[in-house]
Amino acid sequence: MSTPRPRRIVLDTNIVMDMLHFDDRHTQPLRSAIDDGRLQCFSDGECLAELERVTGYPAFALDAAGRQALFKDYLRLVTRCDAQAEENFVLPRCRDSDDQKFLILAARCNADLLITRDKLLLKLAHHRRLPPPFIILTAQAACQLLALG
Repeated sequence: MSTPRPRRIVLDTNIVMDMLHFDDRHTQPLRSAIDDGRLQCFSDGECLAELERVTGYPAFALDAAGRQALFKDYLRLVTRCDAQAEENFVLPRCRDSDDQKFLILAARCNADLLITRDKLLLKLAHHRRLPPPFIILTAQAACQLLALG
């Protein structure tokens, strides 16, 4: 009997910080599922650059060593999926252009889920004219859907 393929996910930066910095209870089942191979998490250079920048925000109170540790921890969890050529994915447009990169990454890596708490991204989950080719939902809803912890 073959092992089912892991579900493919993209986490936005807020979810990464919830999981790795705040140890949020809604993200811990996701972390466990990534660690044991039930979920495969993807990122790219643009999303990683945003995470690196965000970890420097004073609100997170991370020193250089803490920032580096969080970033290294995340790198161990993700598979890189950078653009290899020009991309023309048919996707809805996020009203916050900074978040479009997560939609593009999810399309590029054939994600099953884009996990976020960003209201503008979550709103796109129900886009009537151009629904995304993946599910967009919160960490809590993802855990319920995937029957995680």
